[in-house]
Amino acid sequence: MNHTGGRSVRSPRHARTRRLSFTSQSWHAGRASLTAGAFGPNLRYVASSSERLQPETPAAFLRAVETLRSAQFRAEVQLEEPPAPKRLATYTFALSADVIVDDEHDPDPDPVATGRLVLLHEPDGHEAWHGDFRLVTYIRASLEPEMGADPLLLAVAWTWLTDALEARSAPYTAASGTVTRVNSEGFGGMADEPPTCEVEIRASWTPQVSETSSGRAVVQEPDLEPHALAWGDGLTMAAGLLPLPAGVVAMPALRPKQRRR
Repeated sequence: MNHTGGRSVRSPRHARTRRLSFTSQSWHAGRASLTAGAFGPNLRYVASSSERLQPETPAAFLRAVETLRSAQFRAEVQLEEPPAPKRLATYTFALSADVIVDDEHDPDPDPVATGRLVLLHEPDGHEAWHGDFRLVTYIRASLEPEMGADPLLLAVAWTWLTDALEARSAPYTAASGTVTRVNSEGFGGMADEPPTCEVEIRASWTPQVSETSSGRAVVQEPDLEPHALAWGDGLTMAAGLLPLPAGVVAMPALRPKQRRR
């Protein structure tokens, strides 16, 4: 059992990531407020049908999935709906994303960060979650070695997510997780390879869900859109992108990018 209150979530497939140089602004912006309402739709890779959801799926879970799908991310965040892990909870749903930054020298750039967001639901609640829903995320991004050596990296990387949740007014409880720094340096026949550094964020939290009374029944009305947007903010912060200025709307790219396999 891990911090999700269940079995471990397997990391999304390893995506090749290229390094993105952080400026002092983008680094310290890890503790800055993230601008709400400055994101445009980018649904090129989202399969928005509900074919994967069973007919007997609880209404509260369907509502939660609907609000996750309604989130509109900035143009660099390219989404997919992969199959969700089935063994973690009775009902599950997943989003995955790559952060791809245009590069005039590369018509098909690799992602600078990749991540997954998984929604878990147990209608009767889960003691370890302190609720019926749980959100689990994995974020992986490449850093410059100098930034990777910063002793404050792990603590600051954790705030990319928690600060984003607060900035998006996404109420939550029971947050837990780990931040891992992965350094690699070549030796012998690989001594000419440049050193690399990656940061991995594994986290989970319980979204606080509003409830209304309908006769004798209590009806849950989950609104997880702010949580999805906060996840997108944390992902783009890990990728080294500065928050957009207030009032600026990111325009989606005019052409879809074919991701490398």
